[in-house]
Amino acid sequence: MLNESYTKSFVKTLALIPAMVAVVIMMVSGSLGASVAVAGTFSLVRFRSAPGTAREIGWIFLAMAAGLACGMGYPAFAALFCFIMCLADIALTKLGYTNRKGMELKKTLMITIPEDLEYDTVFDDLMKKYTTEYEMTKVKTTNLGSLNRLTYNLTMREAKSEKAFIDELRTRNGNLEIALLSQSLPVNEL
Repeated sequence: MLNESYTKSFVKTLALIPAMVAVVIMMVSGSLGASVAVAGTFSLVRFRSAPGTAREIGWIFLAMAAGLACGMGYPAFAALFCFIMCLADIALTKLGYTNRKGMELKKTLMITIPEDLEYDTVFDDLMKKYTTEYEMTKVKTTNLGSLNRLTYNLTMREAKSEKAFIDELRTRNGNLEIALLSQSLPVNEL
């Protein structure tokens, strides 16, 4: 997981889920009927609903664990558990535990070039100069085929070099459109 991208909500949920699972197991231990019902409910929530973020799924899991505790006759325990989980979520956020170093250097570059430029290799030297890694992820023709729009996922060497990078790209692509964006994960991805 060191080189993978993940969201802050995934990290927080990953830290909080073990306590929630422990409460669920504690509530259903010894009751086969309750454990089957809980498993069925979790599968319905996860696979029958629209995909959500890790945070949303974690909070649904917390609500179900609290509901199970209330249903088993422990409403004070459920309230205390929810309070502790909320405090833990706030603490993880305030402490910066979920911040991933280096994510500010990950960018998506969209650049438009004339169709006569060889798009496979035209920017290789600049990519090697300004980035530590890069990958062309999309090529699309625009303007009735007279232009190509290239999309790269890349990691900048330094955040301060973005302007110089864009300036050199502009001279190479004939001053056509360039966009350098912060990389983000799709909404439905954990």
